[in-house]
Amino acid sequence: MGSSKDSSARAIIENLGGPENISSLTHCATRLRFELGDVAKINEDKIDKVPGVLGVVHQGDNRYQVICGGGVESMYTAIKHLPEMQGAGVATKSNADVKAEARSKARGKYSWLDNFFEYLSDSFRPILGVLLGASLIIAIAAVLDGLKIVDFRADDKSATWVFVDAMWRSVFYFLPIMVAYNAAKKLRVDPWLGAAVMGALMTPEFMSLKDTDRFADTVKTVNETLGTESFTANVFGFAMQHNDYGGQVFVPLIMVAILALVYHGLKKIFPENVQMVFVPFISMLIMIPLTAFIVGPLGVWLGTGIGSGLAWMNSNAPFVFAILIPMLYPFLVPLGLHWPLNALMLVNIQTLGYDFIQGPMGAWNFACFGATAGVLVLSLRDRDVQMRQTATGALAAGLFGGISEPSLYGIHLRFKRVYPRMLLGCFAGGLTIAILSAPYGGVKTNAFVFTSLITTVVFKPIWVYLISIAVAFFVAMFAIILTDYRTPEEKAEAEAARAAAQADADAEAAEEAPLADDSPVAPATATTTGAGSAAGVATAVATKVEVAAPVAGEVISLDAAGDKVFASRALGEGVGIKPTESRIVAPVSGTLMTVAKTGHAFGIKTDDDVEVLVHVGIDTVKMAGEGFEVKVEKKQRVNAGDLLAEVDFDKIVGAGYPTTTIMTVTNTKKLASVEPKIGSTVRAGDAVIEVRP
Repeated sequence: MGSSKDSSARAIIENLGGPENISSLTHCATRLRFELGDVAKINEDKIDKVPGVLGVVHQGDNRYQVICGGGVESMYTAIKHLPEMQGAGVATKSNADVKAEARSKARGKYSWLDNFFEYLSDSFRPILGVLLGASLIIAIAAVLDGLKIVDFRADDKSATWVFVDAMWRSVFYFLPIMVAYNAAKKLRVDPWLGAAVMGALMTPEFMSLKDTDRFADTVKTVNETLGTESFTANVFGFAMQHNDYGGQVFVPLIMVAILALVYHGLKKIFPENVQMVFVPFISMLIMIPLTAFIVGPLGVWLGTGIGSGLAWMNSNAPFVFAILIPMLYPFLVPLGLHWPLNALMLVNIQTLGYDFIQGPMGAWNFACFGATAGVLVLSLRDRDVQMRQTATGALAAGLFGGISEPSLYGIHLRFKRVYPRMLLGCFAGGLTIAILSAPYGGVKTNAFVFTSLITTVVFKPIWVYLISIAVAFFVAMFAIILTDYRTPEEKAEAEAARAAAQADADAEAAEEAPLADDSPVAPATATTTGAGSAAGVATAVATKVEVAAPVAGEVISLDAAGDKVFASRALGEGVGIKPTESRIVAPVSGTLMTVAKTGHAFGIKTDDDVEVLVHVGIDTVKMAGEGFEVKVEKKQRVNAGDLLAEVDFDKIVGAGYPTTTIMTVTNTKKLASVEPKIGSTVRAGDAVIEVRP
């Protein structure tokens, strides 16, 4: 038997149309990226339910992403090693190649915008690990500083602690080179060329050009607003603004975009056999001076200008700023639009010596984690094993790593009720920061960190930050716990699915259990209606369960019922009924496992372990119970024909919702057969589905 990862990998491939439908496969930090032949073959509902899958994203005409969070690499490996994938002709292109081809084929009004933000995110994403590592070293240093073990702000630190500084400063000082490397790779330029151009502006020789004692024509100017210094050197007879490019991010992003034009243009000019020599050579001759004279100052000016604008807002409209940042981030992060703000944090630290964005941003992060904690509490209460595992992993990644993607893609974006409740936490946390930090000019930090429990020590005043993130966390958590993260319909379907899964597990256990003795078993026949199963011993009994119509009306197929989830048979085989009466009755005898508070859904499990879901109307959960009068309670025992609810179908029609009542056998897969009887008009109590366990 294969591992659960192999099973998930196989399920993903099967529901994407099989290996023959996959043109290429690659992955990034959290997602599997597919290029498909025919997107019509995708069974998205089933993919979304595969263990290890956090969500799916359509991208372009034939590109499809499956979000797996931190487990993406192992899922990718499992897929590549599936026997059916061997020799299937699936392209093993690099991530950059796949995206470049997709970009070249992109159509549509906003494809350039998608490509721009993908360029930003892919320039940073590969270095998230070292950024996180550096931020944790900073956090440890801050703890030691707070405990008075060493003063990390002193000018006379020992060589040991200066070395510790070098351990984290290496990442942030040489960040422009790392970004240039990734950005160049993204645009199909030799990444080492991008790194070399940026590195030229960070050499000791370049840095020495600001030495006014050595170079008499170098001029120093001071920015009184920001308290920063800038220098202008005379190079080739031209005035060149000299900057310290350590920690800059806008400069390499702009530089590489221009380098790509130069690089690809030169490759068209020079024959292939001499490109290795002349393309890098001429590219460096052009781009290093261009970056030093124009691109570098432009990038610094851009970052400083935007940072100054935000600093002005933080000083003059602190309430607006402190609330705006955490309220914006929940919408920016899923789209990858948060990278410019993250880049500004680095610019602020480089130019101002501190950053004022990360404090309010922490309110968003902890509201996000609080919502996940609320989901975890409910999953423990409901004994929802899969959601408990998802929420536990996402919460651990958030609280200790400051990473929000597992929460977002695994939970929040899958349930529409989560965001409004999470935003309450964002608002509450932002408002708390705005009020408590007013005397201090906001919450600030002199380090770029991932906002987690471990890094709280780098924020000042720390007590303001701790109270604010706690408010954000617990407001979001209790909002979820008190009002649930699922709609009543989603909750009813989840309970039905769990009941079906439990029935599957019980059936598998029964199949594997040996008989009590080796004596021959005589076949027997028995027919039961409702819940009846006369067999009380372990014998092979051929039973038949007839599921009755819960309401009078015309019986139609699930395909014609008007709901794609039911039509996909994800919740089992069944029928739809166009009702002509207002009474909804029990279709079988058994125990009510689900009773929606809104009265639109009922789940019954018979003594034969046949699980039946009755769903009154389509999208009627939005009526919030209006027009429904429920007559039963959860866990109540009912007999076939007992009244479940009385429904005012005129109100449903008046509200604009279809009245078609759908009934399915949710554990269809574990039954011998489920045969719907369609095309007739029936009374409540007439058999419409025949089940053989």
